[in-house]
Amino acid sequence: MKQRLAITAATFAAASLAAAGAIVGPSAAHADPSGPPVLTDGYGLTQVDDPSLSNPGVPAPTATDFTITVSSAQVANDTGMLGHHIRISLPADYYSNPTKRYPVLYLLTGSPGDPCDYFDSAGFPQLNALKGTSGMIIVMPDGGRGWFSNWRDQSTALGAQNWENFEVQQVVPFIDANLRTVADKQHRAIAGVSMGGFGALHLAQLHPDLFSQVASLSGDADLSRNEMVLREIVVASLTDALGALSGVTSGLLPGTSDWSACHPVNDPYQPAVSSDALFGSPYPVSVTPPFNDSLWNAADPTQHAAAFAGMNVSIYTGNGNGPGGDYREWWLESSSQHFAAALTAAGQHPYFKDYGGGAGWGHCDGGHDVTCWDADMADLIPRLQQAFGITSGS
Repeated sequence: MKQRLAITAATFAAASLAAAGAIVGPSAAHADPSGPPVLTDGYGLTQVDDPSLSNPGVPAPTATDFTITVSSAQVANDTGMLGHHIRISLPADYYSNPTKRYPVLYLLTGSPGDPCDYFDSAGFPQLNALKGTSGMIIVMPDGGRGWFSNWRDQSTALGAQNWENFEVQQVVPFIDANLRTVADKQHRAIAGVSMGGFGALHLAQLHPDLFSQVASLSGDADLSRNEMVLREIVVASLTDALGALSGVTSGLLPGTSDWSACHPVNDPYQPAVSSDALFGSPYPVSVTPPFNDSLWNAADPTQHAAAFAGMNVSIYTGNGNGPGGDYREWWLESSSQHFAAALTAAGQHPYFKDYGGGAGWGHCDGGHDVTCWDADMADLIPRLQQAFGITSGS
């Protein structure tokens, strides 16, 4: 069964006190402008020294842009890794305004990807040019290959896979306790790329009390039976079905590759696990519990559009240049259209940007890649600033 830890009253009490500046937490992040702040363990996260963060290609830490490694009982470590990475970007004025508090954007990676280098300046030059003056703390937590969800099956070769618990029950309160955040829904956003786009929608759907802004950048926004091909893509990431689904996994599962500077050269989708490990069977009828696709339907943002009431929802997609182009983005365009229509039918007003083949959208080529996602972020950041009441550059 899907596991979820209840957010304790103590967690919210700590967050509320943090918002009021009444706890010691943020002062424990010593303002040493010569290097990253010192953060205090808590909420089930233990920081560990990690030599992989010194690997060539991993951005060097600065006082305002750094990565920590944490261990957690909620999510097992990958083979050969000491924990999970959380990259943190602080506003340029974080140290010069020691009493100022900031909104937070949680930015989730695609798959395969590790936040230690996923949003680097080579792939996301516009994001990196904007983040220092965004007026926001930007937190990029690990999502592994877990789809930012608590898995039905916790006994696979991957071990514990409670990614929802990790992000919501641990990372969010850890950040609020250690950094000068405005620790409430109205000043908290979540966005993500591809798998992370689904993750942003999924976590906001399940925790509408935490986020006021949510954005999907080429995310899997429709996991209903109408988009079985997207269920197949998710399953392929579980079973490491490289080439098994013609067209579906093309360009998705790289096999053995140098996919992240802080990981060894390997296949990021190994070890393979059961196709049912995440949400059970993707088919309407099954011989394994829950004997149908009810968990997929429960996790589908489109079927739960009403859950996004009171949030500003942004949806970005291209068309992959149509059939014969990038099939992944072509399918995701359909998924995004379904989600936008469901939100509208529920009485909401989503921001829906379909840039088609990418003409006029930065350097976007219309595909499922960083050229488009960086342009998406260049559009999203100013819109979040407006929603948070931030004057650009302040």
